[in-house]
Parts: sequence; structure tokens; C-alpha cells
Amino acid sequence: MKETLPLGRIAGVRVGLHWSVLVIVGLVSVMLAVGRFPQAHPGRPGWVYWGPALLTAVVFLASLLAHELAHAVVARRNGVEVDGITLWMLGGVARLRGEAATPGAELRIAAVGPLTSAAAGVLFAGLALWLDMLHVSGVVVEAVAWLAAINVVLAVFNAVPAAPLDGGRLLRAFIWHRTGDRLRATRGASAAGRMLGWLMMLTGFAAVLFADDLSGLWPALIGWFLIAAATAEERQAQVRGVLDDIPVSRVMTRDLATVPATATVSRFLAEGPFGHYRHSAFPVLAPDGTAAGLVTVALVDQVPLQARATTKIGEVLRPLADVATAASDEPVVDLLPRLETSRDRRVLIIDGGRLVGIVTPADVSRALTWLTTATRAGS
Repeated sequence: MKETLPLGRIAGVRVGLHWSVLVIVGLVSVMLAVGRFPQAHPGRPGWVYWGPALLTAVVFLASLLAHELAHAVVARRNGVEVDGITLWMLGGVARLRGEAATPGAELRIAAVGPLTSAAAGVLFAGLALWLDMLHVSGVVVEAVAWLAAINVVLAVFNAVPAAPLDGGRLLRAFIWHRTGDRLRATRGASAAGRMLGWLMMLTGFAAVLFADDLSGLWPALIGWFLIAAATAEERQAQVRGVLDDIPVSRVMTRDLATVPATATVSRFLAEGPFGHYRHSAFPVLAPDGTAAGLVTVALVDQVPLQARATTKIGEVLRPLADVATAASDEPVVDLLPRLETSRDRRVLIIDGGRLVGIVTPADVSRALTWLTTATRAGS
């Protein structure tokens, strides 16, 4: 899930929003301002409902962010690097660079999310009681009480033992601990996730068809997401099993077509696509030979025609700080999350400041095909 609006860093973790997060804000605001608040405290002006409703939706997003930040912080303490956090329509996603090394680390990383949501629920409940004792506006108390309830619901739902929920991670940690087989544990958690997803889809559509309750579309949507995510997680685990212990150096492309940062845009375009430059993205080298970044045809296309003869590639490239990178001795499985979330779907391989290769999804697919074939032949 790629972010649309970066928010900076919190506790050293990059945080961003996906545009679909507006769906959460809209749904929560409408549900509270049109439904819950007027029902509990009728006869108030519209702004009395809409103001707290919008603020409640924002605080709810903050509680989702706290949930994901807890995962990220504990993951880093257990040796798992974190690329960032993105909030989107169905909650939040903490993008981890690798996997936990032990079942115990997996358990700690997974458990802290529901515990954080449960703690938030308790804090909001206490705040609601305190505000009620102070005779604060009933709508405000209702808003805080809703935040308490929704965080408790979030904690309970995420604790359900089904991937990709946190409870699925806990189930995987348990099976992994009992069997010593991470892949088998992932398959078990993924199967549970698909079962839960189908149950939610069937009950959601049943509510729509037989009870004329359109709110059933929401659990149906979540169920569909669970099925897709659980299936993808199992597939990724299978890929990791095949690529386990394979270093990046065996997968990367070594013979690179690079672009000097001092070359003009017009010169670059004159040499492709039938000349030296046959792809759509290329590493860029600084005058000293070190990697400067990555240039794509899409970036070059943004340069006005009249300026291409004088504009240097170094002026339009994506800086190295914004490009996914890895070392050649890293395991390929640790590189995969970076490749999946990379804006350009490429990872530059750098050793000692020097560019030594590049990895694309095609490189990984090719290696996966060969290794899978070799494994089947050996069996």
C-alpha cells in the first residue's frame, strides 16, 4: 500500500496516508453526525453533531496509527527493520523489511497491536466517565465513549486467530513454536484467514439480500480483503521458502545500462529505446562513479521539450535517498518487501558506495522459476 500524503516520521518511523483513508473519515463522520449523535442527543443544531464527528474520525485515525506504531517499535526492538506505516481505507499497514527470527519475536510483534488498542479503549472509557462527571456536553461524552468502544472492538477483532490479522500472527507463532516449520505455520494461519473471510462475506451479503441491510456490505468488503490478503501471505511464504538463504548477488542483474548525471535529457532520449537504453528506468551515476539515483522515462517526460537540450539528468532523477537499495550479500527474502513497495519497482544494489547491480520483479520471478523447477526435479 503506497502512501499518497507523507506525514513525516514518528518515533523514527515514516508515516503516510493513502487517499482511501478519506473513506474512513467520511463513514465515521456520517455515521456519528447523522446516526449516533442525533439519536442519543436529539434537537441540537447540525454543527453540534458534525464538528465532534469530524474530530472523532481524526482521533480514530490517530488510534489506528498508535496500533501500527506499536507494531513498528516492537519490530525494530526485535531486529526487524521497518520501512514505514500507511493508513488506508481498512485501517493501517506497517511495512516490515523482513520477518521475525523466532516464534517469540513474532508473538511480541503481533500481540502489542491489540494490547495497544485495548489500552486506548480503557483510556477513552475512563476519559468519558470523567467528562460525564464534569457535565461536559453529552455529544462530546458520546464521542469519547464511541472511541472507547471502537478501540475495544478493534482489539478483539484483530486478536481473532486468522491471517492477516494480529491474531493470525499469534496463531502462526504458536504453530511455528510447536512444529518448528514457519511455512506450515503460515499455511495454517492463512487457511484460518480465508475461512473467516468467506464467513464475513457470506453473512454480509446475506444481510443485504435477506434483511435489506446495506451495512452488510462493510463486513463483506472486509471479508474479501481478508481472503485476498491471507492468500497473498501464503504465496509470499512459499516464495520465501524457495528463496531462503539465497543472496541478492545470485539474483541481481550485473550488466547495467547506467546514465551519467551530466548527460542532457535530449541525449538520453536520442539513445533509446533502440540504442543503449532499452528499459524504462536506469541507475544514474555521479561524476565520481557513485550511484546518484534513478531516472525513469516518466520523470524525463515531465521536462518541457524546449528545455531538454539544456536539462541534465542529474536535475530530474529520483535521488538515491528516495530509491530502494540493498547490499549484494543480503538475503533476497529481506529485499522483497522493499521491491514490492518501491515506487519504481526496482532496488539498486550498492556495495561500499558503488553500484554493483539492480533487482526487478522480473529478476526475482526468473530466479523463482529456475529454483522451483530445480526443486521439483530433485524430488
